[in-house]
Amino acid sequence: MGKNLKQQARGRGGPKYISLGFRSLAQARHVPVDFSEEGIVVDIVKCSNHYAPLVVVNYPSGVNYNIACEGVYVGQKILNNKNEHVVGNTLRLSDIAEGTDITNIESMPGDGGKFVRCPGTFAKLQVKDTTGATVIMPSKKLKKFDLGCRATIGIVAGSGRKEKPLMKAGVNYHRHRAMHKVYPIMSGSAQNAVDHPFGNKRTSRKSHAKPAPHNAPPGRNVGMIRPSRTGRKTK
Repeated sequence: MGKNLKQQARGRGGPKYISLGFRSLAQARHVPVDFSEEGIVVDIVKCSNHYAPLVVVNYPSGVNYNIACEGVYVGQKILNNKNEHVVGNTLRLSDIAEGTDITNIESMPGDGGKFVRCPGTFAKLQVKDTTGATVIMPSKKLKKFDLGCRATIGIVAGSGRKEKPLMKAGVNYHRHRAMHKVYPIMSGSAQNAVDHPFGNKRTSRKSHAKPAPHNAPPGRNVGMIRPSRTGRKTK
């Protein structure tokens, strides 16, 4: 009996493909809207569910985790929703100057940040008008945001993550395992026939074409027709 492919099994609620959110230290997001307390950076930590390092900011009302930017240091003062252009501060797009590098942009005001969160990435605020703010994304695509959306000033820290070689397959295995990814990925032709359309122990041929025989009767000479002749003509 056949079964779903791995690509089809993901997201179906099985225990093998569940999210490992319980391993995360916390959600990396902006403070609530209209939050005006002054915070102090107490630590910069690594979370298994985030590629970028996280900055731990201590406020009088509690602790907040956010995506760390290059240049942020322990002991730095962090301000939110105040018009002060310092790396690590979070402002509304309406208060950020045009041409500023920004990260962790909200898709709608108050959602905590959705865009530009990978290590070494940054977006650039191009222009603002009455309809919204136009931002140049890391892909060079222009995207428009509401002026009430917030973003952090700076570039996401950890830009050299991909430059370090893995050296061993085991390191790559544990890296994928921390994010609950499947590794190694087996080719379809190496699987069993019940696991993949390409799976077969007898041959690695991918084609399932069954052309009609050369001497097939008219009723069977349908579908993929065999060529009348092959090879190079000699005359």
